[in-house]
Amino acid sequence: METLEDLGAFTFKKLWKNTVYKFSDRPALGLVGEEPLTYAQVNVEVERRKRDLINLGMKRGDRILLIGSGSPQWGISYLSIVLTGAVAVPLLPDFSEVEISSFCRHSGAVGIIVSEKLSSKILPEVRDMVEYVFNLENWKMEKHSSRSVENPDYEPLIEDSETASIIYTSGTTGKSKGVELTHKNLVSNAIDCQTVHRVNKYDVVLSFLPLSHVYEFTIGFVMQILNGSCIYYLGKAPTVSSLMPALSKIRPTIILSVPIIMEKIYKNKVYPEVAKNKVTAKLYKIPFFRKLIHRKAGKMLKRTFGGRIRFFGIGGAKLDVTVERFLKEGKFPYAIGYGLTETSPLVAGAGPKKTRIGTIGPVLRNVQVKILGADEKTGIGEIAVKGPNVMKGYYLEEELTRNVFTEDGWFKTGDLGNFDKKGYLAIKGRCKNMILGASGENIYPEDIEFVINQHPFVNESLVVEDGSGLVALVQIDEEKVNEAVKKKTLPETLSGIKTAVGNAMENAHQAFLYNREALLNEIKFFVNSQVNKTSKVNRVETVPEFEKTATQKIKRYVYNTEQPPETAGKGKKKKN
Repeated sequence: METLEDLGAFTFKKLWKNTVYKFSDRPALGLVGEEPLTYAQVNVEVERRKRDLINLGMKRGDRILLIGSGSPQWGISYLSIVLTGAVAVPLLPDFSEVEISSFCRHSGAVGIIVSEKLSSKILPEVRDMVEYVFNLENWKMEKHSSRSVENPDYEPLIEDSETASIIYTSGTTGKSKGVELTHKNLVSNAIDCQTVHRVNKYDVVLSFLPLSHVYEFTIGFVMQILNGSCIYYLGKAPTVSSLMPALSKIRPTIILSVPIIMEKIYKNKVYPEVAKNKVTAKLYKIPFFRKLIHRKAGKMLKRTFGGRIRFFGIGGAKLDVTVERFLKEGKFPYAIGYGLTETSPLVAGAGPKKTRIGTIGPVLRNVQVKILGADEKTGIGEIAVKGPNVMKGYYLEEELTRNVFTEDGWFKTGDLGNFDKKGYLAIKGRCKNMILGASGENIYPEDIEFVINQHPFVNESLVVEDGSGLVALVQIDEEKVNEAVKKKTLPETLSGIKTAVGNAMENAHQAFLYNREALLNEIKFFVNSQVNKTSKVNRVETVPEFEKTATQKIKRYVYNTEQPPETAGKGKKKKN
């Protein structure tokens, strides 16, 4: 049978027909601990649900909300929607009742498919807006208001330019927007992702990120069914207690993740093992021995993930460079990608063995990238994208859509970046995050945050400007502080600073273990001793916990000094 590319076919209808034809007897979708359904069995259920929707009078272009965590039934329901020519509106499980109500009204949805455990989020007024509500798991109808059906046996002709999904972003900038992605946007991106990593029918995927996020959807679902892989859903939050048995049971070859997971492994497991021994802590500072230590730790990490992992995708946010160096030197098969919801999502990426520390990778096949307003010295400017993966637009937002495209059709990402000598794209921050210094210099808060996050007592940080200077908001790792207080020890990573300022600082360094104000002053000294003059922070404040998006990015708008009224009171800071 011809491939999708040979046919020039970029619709889910043709993709799914091709997949069932080629992989009908192969395992397709399942929950960890259960026997997976084959592609043929999945197809039977897809056809049943599709026919039910058609019999209810659903027509091309109708919008249907899809609310649930990752599961076989989620993928089945999505396919049943788009194969009728209707539009799926996947919503994140963490969205509130008010947000769901707003998105239902804005999208003009005619139906809702919702999981049992999230059903309570569908308020009575929302149920009144739609014609029917289905239970995601058992497909029972909770509400039914039938239309007249002229031809219940019709099979719609679907063009790849038609909208397949409207995805409401939960971004770092505030207001959610409905991103319209066509069949061609999503299917072509899944095909082109194979230039980063080849997937085959023998691959086993462990999925635990939300399928309503386009990163997991395109790469973790569409790309996998395109190639006949088997996807297992964790079915619960990815904690140590849930992940370890799953990794041992299915021994995955592919996992998609966000940076924070690997950063926690390094910061809480790998580095403490090195630092607790004085000899290894000193050897760790020597590149040759550090690489040996990383190599050994990398082998152990691979065994922890089941021993068969060959692709560990990291995306959704920037990966800490120190953690990436550990993965690279440990020869762990990690991959890096960059993209946005508006680009379906992947724009650039590098597979295992092709990564370069601090960069993303080459631009994807069939995708074009150029740098707008590039600085003459650094080459840094706004990243603009053009290609079959770029969105149709923001739903019902014509002016907003016009504003994010140049006159000649380039999508302005709002991200700052440049290319290195080998053509690898590197991300430098967000245009809107960039702070203009007193002398007109550009200050990139992400670079300062990277330094702050190296402090052993800091979990995460965010740098903002409040009119008087730069302010570092930090989340303190209370467990590590308490451990240091108990042991009365100074972390090895701070010994260099203590030596640099002389013994006069020794009492202050010991005091910070017991005094929070002294700790914050020490963090300020830690960062300011390592950044340039314009990037020095004026003060440090603590935040109990940062509000985040689905991909664990900090919602920056919550912490801006000029907050919109609707966000006031969120993420309050504590001065010390």
